[in-house]
Amino acid sequence: MDVSASDIHVESARIQQQIEQYLGMGPGSLLFEFRQLDGLTRLDLITVNPRHQQSFLFRYETGYDKLDALRKMLAYVQRYRDTESSYTIQWRARGDKELQTSYFRAHNAYEALDKLYYGRDLNIITVFSVVLNPSS
Repeated sequence: MDVSASDIHVESARIQQQIEQYLGMGPGSLLFEFRQLDGLTRLDLITVNPRHQQSFLFRYETGYDKLDALRKMLAYVQRYRDTESSYTIQWRARGDKELQTSYFRAHNAYEALDKLYYGRDLNIITVFSVVLNPSS
């Protein structure tokens, strides 16, 4: 079966839309960043907070190509609430006066902090608290 580039593009857009809908995120609130890594495709799914415009890593997946990584991400978002704990992190960026509160799903506090610090210099953000939220 010969799959055209436009078929791959349409399927990719469809899965991205499913992920956005499943997470309840509006347009521009999710960024899908792909890169090649050791012969595989890595997808970094990044959330953008509409209030303070800061971006955070939601999750990354690797696959043999873009579609494989997207399919793995969709499977993850459909089940992550059952497998990960909820954390609240209070933090402030250097130069800001306002304390920010962000929420992350992670297996542990270290993973939650990795998501907060994704793509940032560790010295730019001061973390005041990391709290494991009670599960509902």
